[in-house]
Amino acid sequence: MSAAELRDVHAAFNAAQLPMAVVDADGLVVSANDGLAALVGADAASLRRRVAADLVDLTADSRSGQAYREVLRGHRPHFRCTRRVKRPDGRSLWAEVTVVPVPRSRHLLLSVADVSAHRDLRARLRHLQMHDPVTRLPNRALFFERLTSALENASYDFHDAHDDGGGGTGRIGLCYLDLDGFKAVNDTLGHRIGDQLLAAVAARLTECTERDADTHGGEHLVARLGGDEFAILVEDSTGTEQLTDLAEAVLACVQRPFDLAGQRLSLSASIGVVERLAAGTTVNGLMQAAETTQYWAKEDGRARWTLFDPERNAHRMTRQALSSTLRPAVERGEFTLEYQPLVGMADGTVRGVEALVRWNHPRFGPLAPNRFIGIAEEDGSIVQLGRWVLRTACRQARRWQTDHLGTRPLFVSVNVAVRQVWDSDLVADVAQILDETGLAPGLLQLELTESAVMGSAGRPLRALQALSEMGVRIAIDDFGTGYSNLAYLSRLPVSVLKLDGSFVRGFQEETPPNPADEVIVEAMVDLAHRLGLTVTAECVETAGQADRLRRIGCDTGQGWWYSRAVVPERIADMIRVGAEGT
Repeated sequence: MSAAELRDVHAAFNAAQLPMAVVDADGLVVSANDGLAALVGADAASLRRRVAADLVDLTADSRSGQAYREVLRGHRPHFRCTRRVKRPDGRSLWAEVTVVPVPRSRHLLLSVADVSAHRDLRARLRHLQMHDPVTRLPNRALFFERLTSALENASYDFHDAHDDGGGGTGRIGLCYLDLDGFKAVNDTLGHRIGDQLLAAVAARLTECTERDADTHGGEHLVARLGGDEFAILVEDSTGTEQLTDLAEAVLACVQRPFDLAGQRLSLSASIGVVERLAAGTTVNGLMQAAETTQYWAKEDGRARWTLFDPERNAHRMTRQALSSTLRPAVERGEFTLEYQPLVGMADGTVRGVEALVRWNHPRFGPLAPNRFIGIAEEDGSIVQLGRWVLRTACRQARRWQTDHLGTRPLFVSVNVAVRQVWDSDLVADVAQILDETGLAPGLLQLELTESAVMGSAGRPLRALQALSEMGVRIAIDDFGTGYSNLAYLSRLPVSVLKLDGSFVRGFQEETPPNPADEVIVEAMVDLAHRLGLTVTAECVETAGQADRLRRIGCDTGQGWWYSRAVVPERIADMIRVGAEGT
């Protein structure tokens, strides 16, 4: 480069408004222009031999300092970072600092660009992007960003603080709330009033949360997650009591009437409360717990807060796991039947059996019907399962009959859910299964609960009548716990009443007898007999119960006094013993 060209470059360097400095390999300023001198409040000449990194705070963090030193040594092609630089007048600006090698020289060029306006614009755009336009609260995106950061930092901050004797608690809390009845406000008064109400709720939540922060300390964030759902994040919470107190205060805030546009509106909220150690907690895990707990609050009656309960959640998770695997379990053959004898109380002989389904679950082991029948009824898989139970029980009853010719055949009693009547053609299913198994209709008894049978009309009643006309016996299970409308029995095709075990338990010898129990049972048995029905007593567990029920006139008994539910081979043994005793 000629001397003239060098003078031109030097003149341009000095005249440039962009603050710049030439730096040597040791990081010392060789020359600085007037722009940089004005930025740091010094004369350009006085900056010679100054440490360049100190002028714009390049070594404020270890990572930036290392990268800068690598550029000085020629191990890195360039360096760029953003720094907050303080002006001589006390104001500050955001500066983008760039360091690049000067061609054909061992020196480097440091330049400083003011990016404050660009950064402010980005900040304003981010605020719009991360805040809800209706309530001005942080939105879902910002909430999850903050929650993620809180969980990442809490464990480290906790241990670091305890090493030097102070600081955070290492815990985190969340109140997840949904407004009760907000949809009705939108539907009746319109979305404009609805938005005003949401803004008013947001203001109260913020005020309430700020009071809690003043009392307990820690970082709090109120966010609108969408619709009428809000969340209050409490970093460094002090324990469950803080979160439940906060939830109680939030309920009180929300339940105070709102006066909007000449309308007085009342609301409540359902709040799920979770508080735990941050270490080991994930965003998904915390949110799932909070959403589940808020659902419990709704389910428990609304207008309340509910604290996360690990045991209740484990039950829910188990229930979900059972629900998701129930249908394929039938196809995989995971179900088996056991049979509990129905014994004639007059002579003690086995008259029939009740088929009881068991689920041999690969994960949870053997499960009794009360663990999965309710789930099957809810999701509709009871139809498929019920059909399998009916076919298996009828096939087994027919096998006993053919294996023990010359003995009185046992009838088999099968439980039927009311949904099986509504969601399938039960009459056709029964007819087909009886035909393919060869079991006589009179050896099949179908049990329905009292609440399912009483008041039956339309399709259920027609199905019961058709089954009765086919010769199938209909029994009412758990009788005495529902409507107990005995007069209605005369209009139903019912042949058997099964007394609920709660009546039978009152007959135990170990407890003082309750005369009312005996009077009630005696009256039900007498009326049933007058209507031509037979009576089975469930849950017979002692000889005293059996004797008193026999004297009252019960026809058959079922319970541990006679036998628990057993495998089919044990029933075959009972049939042989009965045949030998006759």
